[in-house]
Amino acid sequence: MTGAGDGSVAAAFVAAVKPLVDAMGGELVAPGLAGPDDVVLAWEGADVVAVRLPQLADSLDHILAALERGHGKPLAELDRKAKQEIVRILEARGAFSVRHGVETVASALGVSRFTVYNYLNREKQA
Repeated sequence: MTGAGDGSVAAAFVAAVKPLVDAMGGELVAPGLAGPDDVVLAWEGADVVAVRLPQLADSLDHILAALERGHGKPLAELDRKAKQEIVRILEARGAFSVRHGVETVASALGVSRFTVYNYLNREKQA
């Protein structure tokens, strides 16, 4: 997965960026395998690793899964206040600009689309 340069430095660089890439739902690939939409990261002038970014819809699923892991139970089992906080977090991260974002979030939270819109409107009024 690493490219040119000192192997230990490259490995340390990859280890440093991996948590960020994982949080985004991306994938690390060798620079030589990078496609036109991948982002090649270089260190000290040498290509070290490429980041394959997820599709927006996949990102929303990844964010929902991370929120679920963070709460330790399915999002649908959270109380109303926690669900409202989830909607606030998702709005801040742009989840509702994704096609079918409201429907996806409503399904994950076990509520209706109308309820998600109410949570969004409530946040805007506050």
